[in-house]
Amino acid sequence: MNKYFRIAAIALAVVSMTACGGKGGDKAATTTKKEAEKVKVQVLESERIAKSLELSSTLEGYETMNIAPSVTGHIEHIYVEVGSRVQKGSMLVRMDQTQLNTTRINLASTKTELDRVTALKTSGSVSQQVYDQTKAGYDQLVENERFLNENTFVKAQFAGVISAKNYEDGEMYAGQPILTLTQISRLKAIINIPETYFPLVKTGMKVDIASDIYPGKTFPATIEIVYPTVDPASHTFQAKLNIPNSGEKIRPGMYVRATLAIGEIDAIVVPYQSVLKLTGSNDRYVFVADGDQARRVAVTLGQRFDDRIEVIPVEAGAIKAGDRLVVTGQARLVDGDKLEIVE
Repeated sequence: MNKYFRIAAIALAVVSMTACGGKGGDKAATTTKKEAEKVKVQVLESERIAKSLELSSTLEGYETMNIAPSVTGHIEHIYVEVGSRVQKGSMLVRMDQTQLNTTRINLASTKTELDRVTALKTSGSVSQQVYDQTKAGYDQLVENERFLNENTFVKAQFAGVISAKNYEDGEMYAGQPILTLTQISRLKAIINIPETYFPLVKTGMKVDIASDIYPGKTFPATIEIVYPTVDPASHTFQAKLNIPNSGEKIRPGMYVRATLAIGEIDAIVVPYQSVLKLTGSNDRYVFVADGDQARRVAVTLGQRFDDRIEVIPVEAGAIKAGDRLVVTGQARLVDGDKLEIVE
């Protein structure tokens, strides 16, 4: 019995020592500091480059109008179908004419009354007040007749193509537009431009529009409006393009690339491999050496020059000439890591 008791005691002591050793190992592991990452850096310099921006957008009809009369009721007749080409002033829709006809009857009656009161006023038989009231009633009916006429016999306000039709003859119109009229002989597009270029983009600048549907071909456009504010979330501003389209080769809804030449600018150009991409998104960033620590800087990509690319900081001034860009070892870094810079 004593022999077996001694064996059990020795085993228990071994287990206890092992457990104590494991805890000590864990503690040592948790207190071990991460070593400085060895990296190579490059001092950034501002370069003068001939700058052009390529920005994506979607084409729209220069003018688009929902045909939605201000009077409700039955639709007597729709004169067009989807795809119909119309000229300015072409008849599109005829609505129920009951309200218009009633107003015209009242207008004719009031006109007769106004003529009678005018004659009596000349002879002094009625007061100025009676005349004024009659004249005001007549003027109001004239305006009502004009309004109802425009909204009963609905005409095209510009030349274009019918791009949608939501009703048929005889249906009750309420709410949803009857038709959509789109201009396609002239198009527009809205482009979003990084705020860095705000001082360089002006009204009247020329832009080339390209579509993958027509390889090697470009379509001329002009900046018509530069919007005066910058979006604080995306740090971009918008510009509206005016695109002549007399040949109608490009159409509303097409995806296009707009190339804008903005002259020579001072830019930060870095080795392409120094730019990293955030997993699961299209966000790009670089690392700079801030003292002996890594600082992550979010950037957007500009113009590419072979194995180098222009970078634009998302936050203005976050990267500039004189900063030390990490060009080797950056893939291992996280923001705030200690750095050991090697030659």
